[in-house]
Amino acid sequence: MTNQKERYINRELSWLQFNARVLQEAADSSVPLLERLRFIGIFSNNLDEFFKVRYATVKRISEAGKSGRKALGVYRADELLEMITKEVIIQQSKSLAILEDVYAKLEEENIYVLKEDEITHPVHKEFITDFYIEKVSPALMAIVLNDNTPIPRLKDSAAYLAVKMKLSDTENQYALLEIPRSVYRFVVLPKVDNKDCIIILDNLIRYNLDAIFDIFNYESIEAHMIKITLDAELDIESDLGISFLEKLSKSVKKRVDGVPVRFIYDKTIASDTLAFLMGKMGIEANDSVIPGGRYHFRRDYMDFPDMGRKDLLYEKEKPLAINGVSLNDNLFKKVADKDFLQYTPYHSFSYTIKFLREAALDPKVKTIKITIYRLAKISHIISSLINAAKNGKEVTVQIELQARFDEASNMEYAQNMQDEGIKLIFGVKGLKVHSKVCLVERLEGKKIKLYGFISTGNFNNITAKIYTDYTLFTANQDILKDLRKVFNFLKTNYIVNKYKHLLVSPHYAKNGFMMLIETETQKALEGKPAQIKLKLNSITSYKMVDKLYDASNAGVQIKMIVRGVCCLIPGVKGLSENIEAISIVDKYLEHPRMMIFGIEGEEKVYISSSDWMTRNLDNRVEVTCPIYDEDIKKELIDTFSICWSDNVKARILSKNQDNAYREITANPVRSQAKTYEYYVNKITVVK
Repeated sequence: MTNQKERYINRELSWLQFNARVLQEAADSSVPLLERLRFIGIFSNNLDEFFKVRYATVKRISEAGKSGRKALGVYRADELLEMITKEVIIQQSKSLAILEDVYAKLEEENIYVLKEDEITHPVHKEFITDFYIEKVSPALMAIVLNDNTPIPRLKDSAAYLAVKMKLSDTENQYALLEIPRSVYRFVVLPKVDNKDCIIILDNLIRYNLDAIFDIFNYESIEAHMIKITLDAELDIESDLGISFLEKLSKSVKKRVDGVPVRFIYDKTIASDTLAFLMGKMGIEANDSVIPGGRYHFRRDYMDFPDMGRKDLLYEKEKPLAINGVSLNDNLFKKVADKDFLQYTPYHSFSYTIKFLREAALDPKVKTIKITIYRLAKISHIISSLINAAKNGKEVTVQIELQARFDEASNMEYAQNMQDEGIKLIFGVKGLKVHSKVCLVERLEGKKIKLYGFISTGNFNNITAKIYTDYTLFTANQDILKDLRKVFNFLKTNYIVNKYKHLLVSPHYAKNGFMMLIETETQKALEGKPAQIKLKLNSITSYKMVDKLYDASNAGVQIKMIVRGVCCLIPGVKGLSENIEAISIVDKYLEHPRMMIFGIEGEEKVYISSSDWMTRNLDNRVEVTCPIYDEDIKKELIDTFSICWSDNVKARILSKNQDNAYREITANPVRSQAKTYEYYVNKITVVK
């Protein structure tokens, strides 16, 4: 029996290696320059969320005096904190080097990101001064720090410039400048000498330090950025006298008082300034104190201005029509004839919107039920549902108010929908509702016929342009009757239903997956060919990992595409030698969950909202749907095969976690480009 360190990869360390793959994209010289900046932004944003959630959890376990082995699996909490901090410092150093390289390459393209001491042209000087007076100064918060007064609580969502003014040889004055989030971070300067110039807001403020602190008679002044990350755990009150909406609202507001879990500072900051700030904030050296570069909140690079240089971006591919289904068609008639599959962003997300808009207007439609997890800031889904309610449909929405970091947005949407007469369900106690499903009841003749869709991703018209996700549109009454039971459970959750077709978490999915694995295992033990193919965001459930190890040892051939966290160790003799695993990080975020059990010609195919994580299998309401339509089944198998053949953006997952790329052969395959080509050809062949 192998020990845990030989059997599993810790989920936090595996997650950091996923983020390292994102950083690989930023370092890749074949990626367009402005897209490399975007990947730096994604890397930084991912890291922020990691510290707010995962690192904060480990820190709480450590501070509670528990080893945390049961919760963390492989390492003690204290040693894991140390390992995380060490790895993050390495990754931060790499990201800074990559950023400098991108800046140098931008200058070759005549695009300059200027520092405050590089502003020399009179046109730029005048523009920056005017911009500061008109746009920045009214929104700028300056806090003068004194020895005898406590430092104000710093915001998790804000960046600060720590200012040191030298008043004399023995006296310094310190201050903090909160960089306004209401002003766009990248200020485009007037074009001069045929150069495109940008100044980051931080540097624009530095340029105007004299104007801000002119009342102090200082000898010198300097400013360095600092940033804190707070524990994002919500503490929801148990007061029975207030609604869940009110409880969650209070808890979200309390999040600003979270405990600091990370402190990042500009590594060029003066040691006395750093010591003063850490002392004021009660941050100790053994906390996660990370030296960084000149700029923090590098997540803003996701919105770096393109300067009209489309040649420095990925070419935008027009979303395709679904083969045989036009957006001019009546979708209810189409799906009544045959199931169809939407695979965004290769297909247009407009099919989802059009389906709901048709339902909103169709006199025969009586009810619409849908689950919502994350939405766009301006949601076409919500507009369609409100339209349906105004047309007299009975609309029921299960909205997950505890979708992390989307709580405030979802509460606002919930209030809007309530005001329009939509019935809301706020979930099941102790469970998050993570399923992505919709059910429509339509009166045809004297009978109600069911229509609906089941998806692997959120109904978000913005992320649908960059997340790959499957959505099955179906009128299969067997599947949809099960789906109606899911909505009944959400409404009356003390009754646990039985399902004939769907695998529904938390009651049945895990056992269902295990039985499917066991079936293949038994085939292998009988000397028959057996195969499992999985496409997941993450796999962290040790029970599922162990089941796959057993299948591998029995001789089942297992292929896994795991974008993010993978606690399973592939390719280990006597443990997982029949398991291969890759991760694909590219232009789009790979988000669908798909499972294929059985050899060619005998496959059972499923799509799901659920990863193989303990939280998804045991603590969330998730829906996994079998695919019965043979054409769609083939389509899903084909798209898996295309992804599996990737040798350009595929990294090999292994015990050493080095994110090695697959070796490019004479026939390079970039799966996302190949998938788009696959769907173009499907339309062309039919025509």
